[in-house]
Amino acid sequence: MFDFEKLTVYKKAKEFDQQVLLLIYSDKSMDKVIANQLKRASLSIPLNIAEGTGRYSKADIRNFYVIARGSAFECAAIFDILKDRKNISLEGYSDFYKRAEELSMMLFAMIRRLS
Repeated sequence: MFDFEKLTVYKKAKEFDQQVLLLIYSDKSMDKVIANQLKRASLSIPLNIAEGTGRYSKADIRNFYVIARGSAFECAAIFDILKDRKNISLEGYSDFYKRAEELSMMLFAMIRRLS
């Protein structure tokens, strides 16, 4: 087992990505460019967490966690746009927003410990 597989933040990031994919594939009217960007941003979170755990220096590890956190912010912004465009309900928006916010806070704590 790889170290990243033991991390709660990694497990939550994978779940988040799965929920994003369900949303994208269930809404055929979603703009393809936005759907693609959201898909890439949500996948970036667990991938950067995993890649960061494979690094040796604190600075390298921290950098990948910062990138993962930035991707969580990107997802939150995309959900805000989807809400405005009526591609996602207010309840759906709130759920995804809270998940992205939780990931962001978890990653922030990990980043601070490495500073």
